[in-house]
Amino acid sequence: MTELRSILDEAVRRELISSEAGGRLLPFLIERGVAVAGATPAMAAEEQAWSDTETPRFVRGFHDVLITIGVIVALVGLWGLAPLYAVPPAIIVLSEILVRRQRLALPAVSLTIALFCWTFLLMSRVFTPWTSEIGAELTQFVAGFPILLGIYYARYRVPLSLALAIISTLALVLTLLLRLVQSLSGNPAFFVDHLAVLAAVSLVCALGLFATALYFDLGDRLRRTTRSDIAFWLHLGAAPALLYSTVSLLSLGEGGRIFDLANASARTPVVVATVAALMLIGLIIDRRAFVTSGLLSLGVAIFSVFRHGSATVDTYIFTTLIVVGAIVLIVGTGWMPLRRQVLRALPAAISQRLPPG
Repeated sequence: MTELRSILDEAVRRELISSEAGGRLLPFLIERGVAVAGATPAMAAEEQAWSDTETPRFVRGFHDVLITIGVIVALVGLWGLAPLYAVPPAIIVLSEILVRRQRLALPAVSLTIALFCWTFLLMSRVFTPWTSEIGAELTQFVAGFPILLGIYYARYRVPLSLALAIISTLALVLTLLLRLVQSLSGNPAFFVDHLAVLAAVSLVCALGLFATALYFDLGDRLRRTTRSDIAFWLHLGAAPALLYSTVSLLSLGEGGRIFDLANASARTPVVVATVAALMLIGLIIDRRAFVTSGLLSLGVAIFSVFRHGSATVDTYIFTTLIVVGAIVLIVGTGWMPLRRQVLRALPAAISQRLPPG
């Protein structure tokens, strides 16, 4: 099965078939006993082990790492010496060589991030969205991201570029919703006076992002196609979006503000409960990336608890590190046993659609 999967992956890379067709074709061929000469039971065991792990496929060897270092150093040097408009041609040339021809995964990620950063700087120079009022310039600022990243994905098929295009599209929808509510209210400072509405609209968009990630994830439960890679990046964005919008909505009475952890001490129970819920969701869908995204906020919340005690600065800093580290180790080492317990508690109709435990 490993060899058969490799052949189908190669067909996808050469654009002979789509990634979705490859994902559907593999179980179809396996069910009918199709195999490649030389396949052994050991290979089947290896395939099963691979299916049970969350394996991002953007690092395939140190060759990719070496090339990526060269890409980053060259682009940083170009960024410092040349005008801003000289960077996109360099990104395109490198993408044609490293992504479209050589199919190098990690350089593709670095080039996608470079394009995202360039788009951010370009939009910041053209528009000035950093005001308290949610106006047209904020919408125009966000609109550039899905357009450029979508074009990049259409040409190079990098999963991260599609994930960023989806995330920025939902951000664009969020700004349009906020502008619509603001316009209907007739008050330019509506969201300053009604933070609960701002948090609720943000939570709706965060749930939309999470649902999109699940759409890609559940469409490839054995994680053999690029749908799984796209879901990986979407989950990285969905977890903090869900965390901060939920915490802001639940703690507005305690002075909470969206995407603001400066007053986290009053909101520590809310943050801890929300992170615990995200950890449970991550276990169910078998996404460690989903869990990892909430650990920073958990650390800030625990830090605030010790800070308001009688301990010294060094004590509560290192105590926070020990607590967060212990949680990571417990969840990390006991991931599969914990997940099996959770899957047993779920209805069969749900557990059969999830990655096997």
